[in-house]
Amino acid sequence: MTVKPVNPVDPTALRHVLDGRWAAVRDDVREQMGAIRLHPDPDLSTEEHRDRVADGMRQLAESGRPHSGFDPAYGGGGDVGGVVTAFQMLGYGDLSLLVKAGVQWGLFGGAVQVLGTSRHHDEYLRAIMDGDLPGCFAMTETGHGSDVQSLGTTATYDPAAQEFVVHTPDPSARKDYIGNAARDGRMAVVFAQLIPGGRSHGVHGLLVPIRSESGEALPGVTITDCGRKAGLNGVDNGRLTFDQVRVPREALLNRYADVAPDGTYSSSIENDTRRFFTMLGTLVRGRISVAGGAGSATQKALAIAIRYGETRRQFSDPATGDEVVVLDYLAHQRKLLPALATTYALHFAQEELVSAMHDVQAFGATPDEDAQRALETKAAGVKAVGTWHATATIQACREACGGAGYLAENLLPQLKADTDVFTTFEGDNTVLLQLVAKGLLSEYGAKVKALGTLGMARFVADQVVGAVAERTGARALLERGDLRDRAHQRRLLVDREEHLLASLARRLRTALAPGADRFGIFNAAQDHLLRAARAHVDRVVFDAFAAAVERTPDAGVRALLAQVCDLHALSVIEIERAWFVEHGRLTAAGSRAVTAAVNELCAALRPHARTLVDGFGIPEGWLASPLLGNDPTEASAPAEAALA
Repeated sequence: MTVKPVNPVDPTALRHVLDGRWAAVRDDVREQMGAIRLHPDPDLSTEEHRDRVADGMRQLAESGRPHSGFDPAYGGGGDVGGVVTAFQMLGYGDLSLLVKAGVQWGLFGGAVQVLGTSRHHDEYLRAIMDGDLPGCFAMTETGHGSDVQSLGTTATYDPAAQEFVVHTPDPSARKDYIGNAARDGRMAVVFAQLIPGGRSHGVHGLLVPIRSESGEALPGVTITDCGRKAGLNGVDNGRLTFDQVRVPREALLNRYADVAPDGTYSSSIENDTRRFFTMLGTLVRGRISVAGGAGSATQKALAIAIRYGETRRQFSDPATGDEVVVLDYLAHQRKLLPALATTYALHFAQEELVSAMHDVQAFGATPDEDAQRALETKAAGVKAVGTWHATATIQACREACGGAGYLAENLLPQLKADTDVFTTFEGDNTVLLQLVAKGLLSEYGAKVKALGTLGMARFVADQVVGAVAERTGARALLERGDLRDRAHQRRLLVDREEHLLASLARRLRTALAPGADRFGIFNAAQDHLLRAARAHVDRVVFDAFAAAVERTPDAGVRALLAQVCDLHALSVIEIERAWFVEHGRLTAAGSRAVTAAVNELCAALRPHARTLVDGFGIPEGWLASPLLGNDPTEASAPAEAALA
């Protein structure tokens, strides 16, 4: 395979493509905050770091930027996608600030906005936007984790007093890891089993005050500090328990369900399970924000490692006697460039995700249940794959910088520590991929059911022909193509996705039989289920990148992005080449050709590596470190001066 050379590209032109729909927001953040030193100082104590992040929160509130994601009727800007993009940019700096801001304005404020009604909006939204009412999102419990439907906290209605009694019945129902709880939060959206009239109607959210304005825990509320963590120590994570805490009936966030003064329960959604998932689906913004923050941190780590790799020299070239920069070695390119290509792919997938969220959740828009469900599935998949990619890539960047990458002053250790938890908060990644697979199976079942008699016959025939072609090796011969052909790359990814989903559906069909051990059948197929979900997300991310290449107007930028897209696609195929060979999609020779193609693309993109990381548009002050030869104390201004 011959890789066509690409002429040099202006990083600014590349940045214009990457900045996408909310380019103006990104530019505003760079201009407003680019001079602030946002790096977390590893020498700060927990309390000092919390003080610093709290000060950053005040500055964000004063800037007015958090207001942009709220309802214009209450002084907001109505730009949900813009505010998520802006907070995503904070991932280039102190991730504690990103997370604490996400808790305040994304989770706490977002829950009040989308689960509440005018009675909550009128009383609380302005104070939340201005940062005058610090809040918490109290969902996770010690004993239930991702199983939100089984939360143990109760909210029992007392019709005589017209109050809900919020209670923690046992230690497993303690609210755990709650951001803003340990120090700053004064109110929490508490998710509890709603029990009016002696019957539970499932999990609902209520507004529960937890602290006085002077900072004291309110009667019946016990608050403890989670203590020092591996990272994100600027966020005051705490634990909450409630001992018969009473709140007025109006504290129930009642967009989807309400309780009348006499205790009568009513809801616009009759089915308890559907209501539960509808309520949780409206809170998808937090999951999308985590994916975006992970992407920013990954881009920053790659910018540091690749810039260092272009200057760090090691071992001599026998032909010239000159020491070689480490990024000229194939092994080093292999460590960083495929990861860079996938980071680009995930960036464009994230852009599509934010756009979809913005359109689906636009203020005043008519709710579209199908679009909301599709958004939730995509958000779960991109968050899972993106945060796992961040963890692996930041580690690779640390190793690529050797001992220098292990020094706190060079930023990579803090990025490792701060992003590690992203794989398990806002949804454990393994559970999220199971949710993706569940959605795919439901959609697959509906399509098969709609085929009719003739369609079903053709479907079964196609399955038989495909199985024969796979066993005989004919499929690999039939599906041969140019590895640099995007249609062929997509065909391979789609084929893997469809095969895994169809075979998973066949395995799980036995669970529908009377008396079947449904848990046992499902449990035995979990590995298959996760692979099917991952294959789907891989195809979705590829499609987002391919679409971005096609819509890029600048020919030079488009040519460069096309090669990066090829490297991403072939890297995914290479990682999964055992599956492609085992299932007859690639011959052994074809598998070797994929590896050769990845090597050639790494060499072709090596001259553009610096351009590709500069295209992220990360302000220099947020990259300042001795590793890159710039003094962080001179490269950026203090936060107070920058925003004065």
